[in-house]
Amino acid sequence: MAGNAGQRPEATEGTNVSLSIGIVGLPNVGKSTLFTALTKKGGLAANYPFATIEPNVGIVDVPDARLQKLADIVHPGRIVPATVEFVDIAGLVKGASEGEGLGNQFLANIRETDAICEVVRYFSDPNVMREVGRTADFVDPAGDADTIMTELILADIQTLEKQIPKLEKEARRDKELAPKLAVAKRLVDWLNDGNRAATMDMTDDERAAARELFLLTLKPIIYVANVDEDALGEDLAPIDGIKPIPVCAKIEAELSELDAEEAAEYLKDLGIEASGLDVLARVAYSTLGLQSYFTAGEMEVKAWTIPAGAKAPQAAGVIHSDFERGFIKAEVASYDDYVTLGGEAGCKAAGKLRMEGKDYVVEDGDVMHFRFNV
Repeated sequence: MAGNAGQRPEATEGTNVSLSIGIVGLPNVGKSTLFTALTKKGGLAANYPFATIEPNVGIVDVPDARLQKLADIVHPGRIVPATVEFVDIAGLVKGASEGEGLGNQFLANIRETDAICEVVRYFSDPNVMREVGRTADFVDPAGDADTIMTELILADIQTLEKQIPKLEKEARRDKELAPKLAVAKRLVDWLNDGNRAATMDMTDDERAAARELFLLTLKPIIYVANVDEDALGEDLAPIDGIKPIPVCAKIEAELSELDAEEAAEYLKDLGIEASGLDVLARVAYSTLGLQSYFTAGEMEVKAWTIPAGAKAPQAAGVIHSDFERGFIKAEVASYDDYVTLGGEAGCKAAGKLRMEGKDYVVEDGDVMHFRFNV
């Protein structure tokens, strides 16, 4: 069967890029409130530790203004944005690495995600409980972030201490395991000095070997600062070298109850360009190493998710496995050319519609149409 694939609403049998971000934080920092606003899904946002026990999973649209620009040209039946998966993991407590609270279960849930989004309390509210030994209105973002990082580091040390004896034994039989053993030993020392694994200098080969150790602190991390409303415009100091995203959970909860027009008006009244959660969804997408290409036609304008660096056949396979298997060529226009020249016909007339082969590395925002034969 020969064919073209530009947009096909029934083409759902592709190779999905399924990556997730785990939302973590100490109890009562606003995680579940933010998750509920993110996903418009009713999580349990109660004011006591362990309100979330089984992790909730939500699929979140990634805001992308380019979709509407494409829709203005082709007038499709629908617009389909890219999505990212968030997992709301129960509040982590000091001593989690030793099994405190529901520590072992929490750490196992975090281990299954591809990146970590840590919500840190910046807001002051005497009515929202803190952990034992601290008053409700006490605010210590750096200390709170350090508590969680310490637990993740301790969990990674335990993981390596279990793995290294096995690796030593296996490396005596299989010399190819020597680099993995060497990087594991370096990482134990690095972690014991209070550093997260991701910050250790490693070659590409060492980093690839380290990924096979399944360490929590090797995962990319995003910090979300849950701030009071009047602190939304403040410049926040980095945490562990990473700039936190300021979000006010109360405002986001209110926005989630409004339709698009009302939400835009509310943001305008607050003097904010975009909601904090829209910013978070975009940052999460890029943190996972993802990008989008577009298909545009009368049926739909759609953002398709691929890993950065994916080649054209892999991108085609996201739509349908047949398109990758029988890939011939891809017709490609850059997003800027497509919009500037008014669509496919304009790109073709201007010589901006390219034919690319199987070695073409897809650029973020490419507008694509695939030719295949199976």
